[in-house]
Amino acid sequence: MVEARHSNATQLAAFSVAIAVAVLALKALAWWVTGSVALYADALESIVNVAAALAALMAVRLSTLPADANHPYGHAKVEYFSAVLEGALIIVAALLIWHEAWAAYQMPRAPEQVGVGLAMAALGSGVNAAWALLLGRRGKALRSPALIADARHLWSDVVTSIGVLIGVGLVTLTGILWLDPLLAALTAGNILVSGGRLLRESVGGLMDEAVPPATLERIRRIVAEQASGAIEAHDLRSRHAGRHTFLEFHLVVPGDMRVSESHEICDRIEAALKAELEGAIITIHVEPEGKAKQQGVPVL
Repeated sequence: MVEARHSNATQLAAFSVAIAVAVLALKALAWWVTGSVALYADALESIVNVAAALAALMAVRLSTLPADANHPYGHAKVEYFSAVLEGALIIVAALLIWHEAWAAYQMPRAPEQVGVGLAMAALGSGVNAAWALLLGRRGKALRSPALIADARHLWSDVVTSIGVLIGVGLVTLTGILWLDPLLAALTAGNILVSGGRLLRESVGGLMDEAVPPATLERIRRIVAEQASGAIEAHDLRSRHAGRHTFLEFHLVVPGDMRVSESHEICDRIEAALKAELEGAIITIHVEPEGKAKQQGVPVL
């Protein structure tokens, strides 16, 4: 099952590369035909999409490598590096777009063959929207940070592309040439926010952020319900690493409890947690009742 999941993630990442290249070709052609700086900005973001898709493919492949002596916890975290790279590329693209927008503002010119150019750009955006929807759903199902990041970036691209299409149409209808570089600048601002958000989330994964409060509450409830026979659980810690959720805590049991009995309790807790959190890796440290802190998870 795990191998099938890894294979699916790799196939999705490979398809992302092919789709990104196809959309880039459409948007680059739209810019070449029209000469619109706003469509140039849209095409430039598609170059970032290609680079990001390639990084995601490499990350997904590396993340499937088994644990080894140097990486005893596996290679799942490499997907966060891909997401960080994607965020950085988005920021670079935004700066390049602003540079081009300022040059176009100083020397504005009317776009040409707008109908043909907009049709090609719209087709590329439609392909991106369909793929982002599928990729986002599959990325969540496969618990792949790289695929989820790629899907979010594509959605951001779709939103900005819609704004660009509307804006270039307005430039043609109104004849207000400075609208074209203005739209390019606004596009850059939007993708800059997207890149910053992506960087924040990816760095959080690299820094071992805890699971969300709602998930932590579910974990505490499961431990309380399944630890019958124990006294309490305390020092519960959690972190994410790619597809895996690492949990560890101390389980206090009666001092006269046999090792086999405490082991049965641990097995019961682990089974319930893994049923709730796919890919959970759990470490439980059993302690005698003298170690109770009276401030952990009480056993129901």
